[in-house]
Amino acid sequence: MMSAQQYDITVCDVRPDRQSAETELAARIAAQLRLRPDLVLGLATGNSMIGVYRALVGMHRKDGLSFAKATSFNLDEYCGLPVGHPASFAAYMREHFFAHVDMPPGSAHLPDENGCADFEAAIAKTGIDLQILGIGRNGHIGFNEPGAPVTSRTRVVELAAATRAANERDFPAGEAVPTHAVTMGIATILSARTILLLATGAAKAEALAGALEGPVTPQNPASFLRLHADVTVICDRDAARLLSFSRKTADG
Repeated sequence: MMSAQQYDITVCDVRPDRQSAETELAARIAAQLRLRPDLVLGLATGNSMIGVYRALVGMHRKDGLSFAKATSFNLDEYCGLPVGHPASFAAYMREHFFAHVDMPPGSAHLPDENGCADFEAAIAKTGIDLQILGIGRNGHIGFNEPGAPVTSRTRVVELAAATRAANERDFPAGEAVPTHAVTMGIATILSARTILLLATGAAKAEALAGALEGPVTPQNPASFLRLHADVTVICDRDAARLLSFSRKTADG
């Protein structure tokens, strides 16, 4: 049974701009990996994560940061896309990360719509040490849309119209965004030992403020992060603009 204890997410690192927020998240991931080379990572996709992976690849090439002993589990994937589709999250991860670091292919796991139970079992076997998250404009984490229950596990979900519209730019012109995806559930995400959430841009400000300072509710799935004892939010000033003054700890 999940604890009803709620925590105040006071660790909110507000950076001057998007690039510095992305770089800070990458630095925190790298620091944990150096402490524990066999780190189990929960990975996210999306435009805000591209700079994070670019920074990690740079540290791998320049500083010898190694992922050879690490394991990863991705948050989500679209349903129904053919293998190799350029808008799939598998293709995204290859392009921006996996093809450029030394993580063995068998150590990287992406959810599959036909293997939800197996994916959950693999996570349960190792646990996730460090879960990386973005936040959607409607507060979704992974593809857990508003209304997602806190008890949810990896499963197939229907995507909200707003989410599909926001992701349309990632697909070839004229091609529809899939209506369904497979995602880690809220309970799966909350089982991670440590969570880092990245939020950049003014479009995320309302969702972020609601998650951190509004009610804990399924209507803003990111608010469920306040049921976890070890969450750090890294954001830029645009994303932090609606947060209370006491929460802002901007660097510079």
